[in-house]
Amino acid sequence: MSTETLLALVAIIMVGTYFQTVTGFGLGIIVIGGSSALDLATVAMMAAVVSLVTVVNCAVALPGATKQIDWRAIGAVAVGAIPGIITGVLLLELLSASATSILQGLLGIMVVYSGLSFLVSPTKKTERTGDTSFFVSGFSSGLTGGLFGMGGPPLVYQLYRQPFDIKTIRNMLLVIFACTSVFRSMFIGIQGQLNADILLLTAFALPAVTLMTFIGRRFPPPLSADAMRRVVFSVLMLIGISLITSSYLALFM
Repeated sequence: MSTETLLALVAIIMVGTYFQTVTGFGLGIIVIGGSSALDLATVAMMAAVVSLVTVVNCAVALPGATKQIDWRAIGAVAVGAIPGIITGVLLLELLSASATSILQGLLGIMVVYSGLSFLVSPTKKTERTGDTSFFVSGFSSGLTGGLFGMGGPPLVYQLYRQPFDIKTIRNMLLVIFACTSVFRSMFIGIQGQLNADILLLTAFALPAVTLMTFIGRRFPPPLSADAMRRVVFSVLMLIGISLITSSYLALFM
């Protein structure tokens, strides 16, 4: 890996780290999307790096910020996420490329619809939904993460519609992604997929990740709760459009 490529990837990781620190998600989407668009590294490599640096991001961002977390909801999500990840990985191995692209397009349509419905009527629920809905969102997140390396949208939509404040939502997302990232890193480590390039990039990125996490905690964007929700769901719509476009290009181009 050249020095220029290494520095460009670290810069993308810094942007993704700041966004995830203030919203609770987005590191994987920004890093994998940016590195793929610029043809800097493979999706598999960057997904592995994201898993490792996410653990550090969460470890720095969470201390002292977990008092208001709904641990019962996180437990329900975790119970659903682990079998979802396993199912997604197995499906990826079994499905043909065209079938995977169709599923990716359907996911994109669902994400865009969710984002539009929220932007048109940006109201959150008045009461916390039941544990079953958190389990389903956890399984959906694990499934899409296993299939496409993008497990954020189902959980983001679920949590940002709950009657929680923005800090609680952000911290809950960070806890969940820390747990799933540890699980994924251990899984690929056992398979021997943590090669020298992955470890080198991770080592160079860790100081930058730590710095941007502190900056994100100290200097969050000056937005109201409703404005932050609009930003989050706008980003979700962009993710959905990206998924639909990738699916279309894979199927018809």
